[in-house]
Amino acid sequence: MLHTRDVYLQEVSLDAAWTRFREALQAAGRWRPVASEEIPLEAAWGRVTAGPIWARLSSPHYHACAMDRYALRAADTIGCSAAHPVRLRIGEQIVPVDTGDPLPRWADAVVMVEQTEVAGDEVLLRAPLARWQHVRAVGEDIVATELLLPGNHKLRPVDLGAIAGAGYTRVAVRRRPRVAVIPTGDEVIARGRDPELGEIIEYNSLVLGAQVEEWGGEALRFPIVPDEPAALAATVQQAAREADLILLNAGSSAGRDDFAAQIVQQEGELLVHGINVRPGHPVVLGTSGPEAIPIIGVPGYPVSAALTGELFVQPLIYRWLGLPAPERPRMPAQLTRKLLSPVADDEFVRVVVGHVGERTLAAPLSRGAGVLTSLVRADGLVHIPRFQEGFDAGKEVSVELYCTPEEIERTILAIGSHDLTLDLISQSLSELTPPRRLASANAGSLGGLIALRRGEAHLAGTHLLYPKTGAYNLPYIRRYLPETPVVVVTLTRREQGLIVAPGNPLGIQGIPDLARAGVTYVNRQRGAGTRVLLDYLLAQAGIASAQVPGYDREEITHLAVAVAVASGLADCGMGVRAAATALKLDFISLTWERYDLVIPQIFWESALLTPLRELLASAEFRATVAALPGYDPTEMGKVVG
Repeated sequence: MLHTRDVYLQEVSLDAAWTRFREALQAAGRWRPVASEEIPLEAAWGRVTAGPIWARLSSPHYHACAMDRYALRAADTIGCSAAHPVRLRIGEQIVPVDTGDPLPRWADAVVMVEQTEVAGDEVLLRAPLARWQHVRAVGEDIVATELLLPGNHKLRPVDLGAIAGAGYTRVAVRRRPRVAVIPTGDEVIARGRDPELGEIIEYNSLVLGAQVEEWGGEALRFPIVPDEPAALAATVQQAAREADLILLNAGSSAGRDDFAAQIVQQEGELLVHGINVRPGHPVVLGTSGPEAIPIIGVPGYPVSAALTGELFVQPLIYRWLGLPAPERPRMPAQLTRKLLSPVADDEFVRVVVGHVGERTLAAPLSRGAGVLTSLVRADGLVHIPRFQEGFDAGKEVSVELYCTPEEIERTILAIGSHDLTLDLISQSLSELTPPRRLASANAGSLGGLIALRRGEAHLAGTHLLYPKTGAYNLPYIRRYLPETPVVVVTLTRREQGLIVAPGNPLGIQGIPDLARAGVTYVNRQRGAGTRVLLDYLLAQAGIASAQVPGYDREEITHLAVAVAVASGLADCGMGVRAAATALKLDFISLTWERYDLVIPQIFWESALLTPLRELLASAEFRATVAALPGYDPTEMGKVVG
């Protein structure tokens, strides 16, 4: 029974962690490829050969006719021509054959029917044939005893045909490494029901297990284990009897109920507790049981868990399969904004990528370890090496791509204000043939205009109110893009207001209530059009921002504001009606605003954006947007500047 817990033993670098892990596995004899098994060819696609495969049979194993019609001796056709045809008697000098038939022992060539003429019991030939013409000789494809495929080769569909042709029905392959995935935690629940307050749906095991399967392993998913040392130890002991690798998910940090490191220390050898890598600091590496089964304590945050899989599980599985670790395609790109990083850590930052003009650009996404959607949206990773403080905006970096370079060529890069309509555009563009991709980074309306000025995006969404005149967007566009010819096209009008809890328990009616005692506000980030609108309305009401509790708390999307209200972190926040409706919250309408797309003229007229122009003119798409609560797309597609 465990009674005490240590915090991190000592954080080490990624390279040092791998060195300790590898040396321990080598000492235990677990660094070599796994054993082999023999399986039917029908089940062998994608598996890895355990050793060389030598042909048992030649293919073809007899001289085979490669064409339809007649087999003959090539010598009997010497000297023939159109003017002097040769006549060969059927059955004696020439015999009918079909493709694939064995060649008669006395024959050494086949003539096609198009080159013959039948005259009674004779066949006329008007051109000579060479020996073995239109004949597949023994071993033309495969010669018995030759090396057909090497060991440590991942079998492709064509390989299965070659193995079958060489006389095999079964093949020896590497056994799929078995990986136990053990989710833990008192707060996590199995999928299938909505979580209550304080509960979280467990899905890391789904992600980790799918990663294992993708990389060629066999995932053994265990039920959720509570944060009880005895239960954790018993589950690890069971997994050590069944698996080649154990992934103990969550509990690897140093909190009150984090027991991963202690369980590893109790059950075997603790090698590493804490790695200088972001995201994924609290990784645990060790071995379990007398057989020294490797065990990895995987952090509970989903991005950290997925990255830990890529950094440690994938290389290990490929090592056991006898394969070199795969390398994703890479692409040079310039960062759209500055990235700072702790000098002691290797950091991996998710980015979206697009070709804008003559440049390839990478826009960083949220760096939070718990933001799994940043992995879903990411086109690739940028590695900030240890001992480097980060990268400046405009710095050319190498992006490890999750997608193909061809997909990047079809990507429309949007930076600016968040709107739900952009998600609808993204879905519609993805359904085209060939598909277009809309990759968006939320930087606020002003951030989008600045990105356009720097040539870092194809378009920006904006909804900036100009307080002096009440006009939208155009005054700011003239200020920030004075030398850039742009097209300003309306996407939609939308309803802005205050998002409050169901039933509006605090009786909030409007902007003056934001300064009331006991009312906590959640704001949008600086440069967001919604924040500009709030400041305008506060000024009209004679309220200073310092009088609004929570004014400095920032979120970057309307839905994030709604989530903050729904979760009780704030009493209200400004956003669009659709965000409130999506989370079943109440909404207090304040105004309607115009949301525009600002697109440089050169891109507006490009083939890349042709599908977008067509979409904005589509009655069907307009109806889709109109179905969103608080949206009026009547002027969609109208050029306003």
